Amino acid sequence: MKKHPKNNLIKLFILCQMALAGTGCAQAGSVEEELHENWSFRHLGTAKWYSATVPGCNYTDLLDNGIINDPFWRLNEADLQWVDKLDWEYKTTFSVEPSLLNHDRVELDFAGLDTYADVSLNGTNILSADNMFRNWQVDVKNHLKPGANELYILFRSPVVEGIKKHDELDYIIPVSKNDRAELGQVPGGKKVSVYNRKALYHFGWDWGPRLVSSGIWRPVKLKAWNQSRIKDLRIIQNSQSEERAQLTAVFEIEAETAGEADLAIRVDDGQVAEKSVQLNAGINTCRLDFEIQNPELWWCAGLGEPHLYDIAGTLAQGQRVDRTSHRTGIRTVKLVREKDDMGTSFFFEVNGIPVFMKGANYIPNDILPTRVSDAKYRKVIQTAVDSNFNMLRVWGGGFYENDIFYDLCDENGILVWQDFMFACAMFPSDEEFLESVRQEAIQNVKRLRNHPSVSIWCGNNEMLTALGWAEWQLIEQGLGGSDPEGAWAAVSNGYERIFHDVLPSVIEAEDPGRFYWSSSPSAGPGVNARKVGLEHGDEHYWGVWHQKKPYETYSTHIARFMSEYGFQSFPELRTIKEFALPEDYGLLTEVMKHHQRSPVGNEAIDHYLLQSYRKTKDFDSFLHVGQVLQAELIKYAAEAHRRAMPFCMGTLYWQLNDCWPVASWSSMDSSLRWKAQQYFMKKAFESMLISPFEKEGVLDLHIVSDKLQPLPGTLCLKVMDFNGKLLWTKTLDGTVPANTSTVIYSIPREEILEGIDDTRAVLLAEWVEEGTVQADALYYFRRVKDLELPEATVTHKIKPVSDGFEITLKTDQLAKNVYLTIGDEDGFFSDNYFDLLPGTDVSVLLKTDISAGTLKQVLRCSTIADTF
Repeated sequence: MKKHPKNNLIKLFILCQMALAGTGCAQAGSVEEELHENWSFRHLGTAKWYSATVPGCNYTDLLDNGIINDPFWRLNEADLQWVDKLDWEYKTTFSVEPSLLNHDRVELDFAGLDTYADVSLNGTNILSADNMFRNWQVDVKNHLKPGANELYILFRSPVVEGIKKHDELDYIIPVSKNDRAELGQVPGGKKVSVYNRKALYHFGWDWGPRLVSSGIWRPVKLKAWNQSRIKDLRIIQNSQSEERAQLTAVFEIEAETAGEADLAIRVDDGQVAEKSVQLNAGINTCRLDFEIQNPELWWCAGLGEPHLYDIAGTLAQGQRVDRTSHRTGIRTVKLVREKDDMGTSFFFEVNGIPVFMKGANYIPNDILPTRVSDAKYRKVIQTAVDSNFNMLRVWGGGFYENDIFYDLCDENGILVWQDFMFACAMFPSDEEFLESVRQEAIQNVKRLRNHPSVSIWCGNNEMLTALGWAEWQLIEQGLGGSDPEGAWAAVSNGYERIFHDVLPSVIEAEDPGRFYWSSSPSAGPGVNARKVGLEHGDEHYWGVWHQKKPYETYSTHIARFMSEYGFQSFPELRTIKEFALPEDYGLLTEVMKHHQRSPVGNEAIDHYLLQSYRKTKDFDSFLHVGQVLQAELIKYAAEAHRRAMPFCMGTLYWQLNDCWPVASWSSMDSSLRWKAQQYFMKKAFESMLISPFEKEGVLDLHIVSDKLQPLPGTLCLKVMDFNGKLLWTKTLDGTVPANTSTVIYSIPREEILEGIDDTRAVLLAEWVEEGTVQADALYYFRRVKDLELPEATVTHKIKPVSDGFEITLKTDQLAKNVYLTIGDEDGFFSDNYFDLLPGTDVSVLLKTDISAGTLKQVLRCSTIADTF
């Protein structure tokens, strides 16, 4: 550490002030107050004001006041499309002490206004906002008065404003069918989502409702300070070794007048660096180098602990100290793009180690984001942790997530692939729009760059691959107006400006240590913009869903990084009860079709279901088999990606979560109930995986290991009939290489099945190390519809444990896809939808608050054989 040039009294003063600030005491000379009380709202032109909640939005306030019904219930969403055509007024009165006005600066800070907001204070207009993703600060000292002050915000309709911008152009910007203008009863069916800097999913998606909100969706604060303040603190990691990490703290300081100040950095273990600086009036950038001795590294999940340091910076002038802090980790994360004999690599390297990324795409947890509690965020990220994820992709049709999301990813070692908020459409190219995007990017990059979990910035979702579609619409389909060639030039130029100029220049200036990938999917710079090269980049594969290609193509259509693919299922019956009545149960009812937003959804599910399963006997059975179908297909795909290491180095399925109760590609539903897929992915993403794969009559036993050392052991193979009789066995000693995929054993199918009825046989493969099974897998030689599944008798024993019960199950014959339920009671099973072999006991933990007596009454166990 460098020594402070002044005497130790200054250092002692700084440390005392930092300690004081850490207790939550007010800092000398500064004030920060949330303005979240006493808000009321109404739609413009009406007389009555109603109470409002801030943060919130017009839909949540209408719900709270009983003016509208739950938009998720049955068909209610369609009846609420009037809300987004109106302008909405919000107001509050807050009190100001005379002493507040003695500060050098007084500012109103709006962390999020959705979206077109005209703000006035005591009758004077102070701000016109037009971007949901930005924060806004306004100097209001000259507009405040001692005593009562009125803050008023007029939110103009994003649909009406979008129509104005739509009509100003001589051409129509191509927008995907996910903008559900017809459901929204937009005049002329005009798709206006792209003209607004607002969450695209609010306008509808093929898994979400259309609820185009307005309101104060993030906190509002009144801030006052004297002399100077820290506007931003950036932590740059320069180098690391086992002995030390060398870092730089970059202070962005706003000063009212020129003068001397003292800067200090403190790390949680007490190390301090400090220096004096000369500030000029205005914005100052000051750098302070410091070291952390014997640093503990931040690791992604599966490789080590995600250690975090609390790093606090202070600015001292006279008796005043301003303080800010960040939790961050010491690590290196690189996206490695190098030419090799297979094309161009695409893998993430964490602290010098190539890591196969396992995870999912993540969407907002609610169509109305202010309803998402911290507890829900924790459950979602805990699901990722429990399911052996190490990455989540924040998809570009939602919003830049709340701080708690990134904090939880930091704490749990979940890397974040961060999209900018552009998806599945083209966008305007005028200078005003581009400048709004630039400011949006600067603010969000600065907000998120100290998070060790953030690993990559991605310009957009599926727009590079849509350029050809956009050109076709503009020129061939007549959307280009009087000058289709000129319209195409403007749209394509807008794409180039946003994703090859504005966004990369922001990253270069504000966060140059992280990789920028202009579009997902793509093959990288210099490759045909309308073609994804599987050998060079990332891929979104939807042939198995939209094109109804055989599910086996999951094992052949593999890119260097699989960043999207998926298959749908309906949620379980408990969740369906949250939006439907019993008379709505059935695929062809209006309510169920309303909660299936994919135009090919039910058809695609039925198509693939009948390929592998028999026709189900009723709606409940369809839900069971549909979830297992989804789970099996996505497990099949993910295992294929993992087997393809190191050619393929990542698999992120679509999607982890839902924003309302719906049939979708999610692996857990909107009530955070795990679907079968979540249980299957937990197993498919374990650090060691056995993946049997048959090709041209030969069964290959692949073992995939994420572990960083070779592991000797024994491969144990057993073929049994469905009664548990051993029909064939083989053992083989070997060594699993570190951090890769290998075929540990190959055998012709006919050699295994000689004299065996393959409709009543299953292969059990286990990898055993020193007597302990480290990985196992079951392999069936026929599709389920062709298996002669027995009528198994499953018995169970219940033992109370902390937080619930241990349920031990056994069966007399194969019980395929055992499904445990407890009716409408709340609870979580540690495993479900699993295959139970005769002669094997399986214990499942049920976390619940219900009594043993209630459990005995409501516990049910069914198998897939019961659904036909």
